[in-house]
Amino acid sequence: MSEKQPDPGASDYDLGMRNRRRVLGNAWVDKSLLNVNDFNGEFQNLITRYAWNEVWGREAFGDKTRRLMVLSMMIALKAYEEFALHVRAGLDGEPESRLTPDEIKEVILQAAIYCGVPAANHAFGIAGEILREKGYLPAKS
Repeated sequence: MSEKQPDPGASDYDLGMRNRRRVLGNAWVDKSLLNVNDFNGEFQNLITRYAWNEVWGREAFGDKTRRLMVLSMMIALKAYEEFALHVRAGLDGEPESRLTPDEIKEVILQAAIYCGVPAANHAFGIAGEILREKGYLPAKS
């Protein structure tokens, strides 16, 4: 059974967690789960069921398309922490949904026109640092 195919016995939360781990990686999800508490637990449960199951689990778009869409939306919202998370996850993703530096660059260039140059400039800075960390760009001298 493919990771994206529903498991008839799994709950919406379990299906969402499976997608979340596939897209963001186990290390990130495990780290984020350490921060769940009585105050934010219901929110974490909600986004796992709805964002990660109901939306990321839909078949109309594959993970790669969704990754590109999320990057552009995070630039538009100036949600740079989430942008960085999804750049890292995109570069480290499963081979069929992995993003290349050129694909990330194209998203940012498109965002420059539709979201504004300052937003894209900041996104280039964030993505550039991540690309350096991952060895796609040379270290700053």
